[in-house]
Formats: sequence, C-alpha cells, structure tokens
Amino acid sequence: MLLEKIKTTTDFLLEKTNGFRPEVGIILGTGLGGLVGEINAEHEIPYEEIPNFPVSTVQGHSGRLIFGELGGKKVMAMKGRFHFYEGYSMEQITFPVRVMKAIGIHTLCVSNASGGVNPTFDIGEIMVITDQINLFPTNPLIGKNYPELGPRFLDMSEAYDKKLIAAALEIAKNNNIKVSTGCYTALTGPCFETPGEYRYVKNIGADAVGMSTVPEVIVARHGGMRVFGLSIITDLGVEGKIVEVSHEEVLQIASAQEPKLSLIVKEVIRGL
Repeated sequence: MLLEKIKTTTDFLLEKTNGFRPEVGIILGTGLGGLVGEINAEHEIPYEEIPNFPVSTVQGHSGRLIFGELGGKKVMAMKGRFHFYEGYSMEQITFPVRVMKAIGIHTLCVSNASGGVNPTFDIGEIMVITDQINLFPTNPLIGKNYPELGPRFLDMSEAYDKKLIAAALEIAKNNNIKVSTGCYTALTGPCFETPGEYRYVKNIGADAVGMSTVPEVIVARHGGMRVFGLSIITDLGVEGKIVEVSHEEVLQIASAQEPKLSLIVKEVIRGL
C-alpha cells in the first residue's frame, strides 16, 4: 500500500539523518548535478540503500539523496531522477516527491534538459518554466486517491508558483543572466523527437519538450507544494535548425550552463 511505503521510507530517512527535516526539495535533471556542490551536505544516501526507492539507470543521473543546507534553508536534493522510459511506473517515478511531502517539504525545485521549439530560443538558453502540458500516456494520479495525500480532482491552474517565477526573473536580471519563460511538455522518450513531433508540440503551445518533470510536478501540487522549475535548452527542434543530437551533447551543454542555473535556484531558495 502506498501510504505504508511512504511511512517506511520516511521513517528510514529520518532515522538515517538523525531527524533532519528539510523545507525544500530539489530534483536535478540531466547534466545538472553540479548544484549539489553548492549544498553544505550533512548526509548523502545512495538510492539503492533507501527502502522502496527505484535506482537511476541513466548517464548523468548519479543516484544519491543529499540532505543539507542551501541558501540558508534545509534542503533534500535528488541527484538523479527516475524516468518513464526506464520502465518505472508513475507511482515509482513520483514516489520520492510523496516522501518529500511526508518529511515536511513545502517547496519543490525541478530542473531538466530539454529541446527548444520556440524559434527565438538558442542552444544553452535557460527557460523559467511557467506552465506544462502532460503528453505521457497516463497520469500519476490515476487509481485510488488517498485524501491524506491530496484531493481526488486537482486544480492545475498554477502548476508553477507565480511568485517564485517573478523572483527568479529578478535574480537573473540582477546577475546579468539571460533567461526566457515558457511552457514545458513531456513525451515518454527515450527517442529524441522527430521533426514532426517538434512541430506538433510547438503547435499545441509548448516552448520546450523533454522526457521528465511533468509527473513530479503533478504529484507535488497534489500534495500542496509550491513548485519552481528551470529548463536548459540543449538542442533545437525548430525547422531549419534541427540537427542530429546525442545524449553526450545534451550532457555537455547542460553542464556548461549549470552554474547559472545553480545561482538562480540557490537565490530563489534563499528568498523563501
């Protein structure tokens, strides 16, 4: 039963960390694990040691849970997330977010690498996520609803917190970091998108497309958490600019922009 699994995992983490109660959760995407170096870490736990946790199988996702301080706040950071294309269920993908809520986290920061379909975007662009579109063939809230976790029918009119978006834009401006805003959508992967799929996601209103984030954000909002998200545009799905892309290239581009992303996340957290 989901509630029992959440309790078992939460109890384990509290015992392992001597009762450490984080306020902010962070999920670090492909090539974006460098933010961990900014955290004054007190505890690091490999995923394979944590009851009921899946194990990340993707290059660029190391698979550790970090407890410490960032921006003057207690944080719990996932260095490496879980993806639908790895064969995990929606419940498994979002389970860590359920645990975050149970352990006391009120705000979730997510990051990812994505393909830009907005023709004004450049490779390496940082996009503050303002909205999302779920193109997975399922939803993490399908099935039995537990009132203890959230409402049966979830309002998603503000998936990403407007005040945190405004704070991020101000931080970027003050630090001369060029950022854009936009809507993120997710397909299952693991294929990168075809030109036709890029056209499709652009035509339905997306600015960037990836393979993650959407399920975790749904579950975070289900639990009443505030959400803030950033995408790094690692390739372009714009007609005339589409080139062959590899996972290695995505990692390189994301890693190069990671210090700017880390600064924004740290300062957003500081302002909470």
